[in-house]
Amino acid sequence: MKRVVITGAGTINALGHSVPETYAALREGVCGIGPLDIRDVDRLQIKIGGQVKGFEAEGRYNRQQMSLYDRFTQFTLAAASEAITQSGLVFTGELAARSGVVLGTAGGGVSTWDDNYRAVYEEGKNRVHPFVVPKLMNNAAASHVSMEWNLKGPSFTVSTACASSNHAMAQAFMMIRSGMAPAMVTGGSESMLCFGGVKAWEGLRVMSRDACRPFSANRNGMVQGEGAGIFVFEEFEHARARGAEILCEVAGFAMSSDASDIVMPSKNGAARAMAGALADARINASEVGYINAHGTGTAANDKTECAAVADVFGPHADRLMISSTKSMHGHLIGGTGAVELLACIMALRDGVIAPTIGYEEPDPECALDVVPNTAREAKVDVAISNAFAFGGMNAVIALRNL
Repeated sequence: MKRVVITGAGTINALGHSVPETYAALREGVCGIGPLDIRDVDRLQIKIGGQVKGFEAEGRYNRQQMSLYDRFTQFTLAAASEAITQSGLVFTGELAARSGVVLGTAGGGVSTWDDNYRAVYEEGKNRVHPFVVPKLMNNAAASHVSMEWNLKGPSFTVSTACASSNHAMAQAFMMIRSGMAPAMVTGGSESMLCFGGVKAWEGLRVMSRDACRPFSANRNGMVQGEGAGIFVFEEFEHARARGAEILCEVAGFAMSSDASDIVMPSKNGAARAMAGALADARINASEVGYINAHGTGTAANDKTECAAVADVFGPHADRLMISSTKSMHGHLIGGTGAVELLACIMALRDGVIAPTIGYEEPDPECALDVVPNTAREAKVDVAISNAFAFGGMNAVIALRNL
């Protein structure tokens, strides 16, 4: 099997409009969650989120493009540009023919749905723009990335709720490892912070009205975020031959299904996914230094994840570091795993562990080192990123330094 490395990274999220800005915010424990600036926010019970501020789409895209790009696609293209530029790859000839795009999203063009439902039902309009369907479809972002950068190989979108990005990146990883593709653009994006998107989530009664406090005894729910994380995955020998800067190696992956409940997480399902990723990467549990947790800030998720970590890592669980960066950028739903992978890369490359901010009270059911409130310097050779979704969809990625 071929080895897979990451040679480019890009992002836009509530913490920053680039990877360097995001790393700086993660190091400082910045909170990107704040009051929502959206239409009809006064009709919402939940009025906070990890909203991307200062993103001027009109200055980036022309009128025709704006008619085709939902906000989640806009984020994707911005992050992809950063990632592909860093990689140094130019997709022409055989490289273009065999390289592709696999992205994750849960909602796709939610803002477009929201705008057009409003136009038809509230404003009484009888027609909508002819590009509404191609603008809102879940594969829109992947399609536009493929067209923008001439990627003619396998290209599609994965939608598995909060595990979408990790499942998408796993597909890219397996394609390169099998020899199907020399390089893949992968990751995920989401933009549900509109009236309809937030109102739907309110109905689940899992949202916090004030802050995201993963693992803290006084946590009271999750907070939505938005944005994108995009990466260039590349076959190791291909990257080395061209002298590319390698950020880290994608060492292994595993996925599992709880097959038990549509919303309640399962310790066994999460544990099987973590153990499977380590086995796939041929990594011992004792080698792992950092886990970027799913860590949503809900009572059920946090304690279930901690119990699963204890089962998989045994005595080593007390020695590894585990944090939830959702406390800073919010829960990007289908895009969340992609942005969170940046925290793993930062831990491996820079030796900086992103903190779990908002932590106020120890919880006996989450009695692990959750790196509370302040980033930490530590040498890490192996990191894993957890994603556990509604529907019992679990996806775990293992990374390591070369």
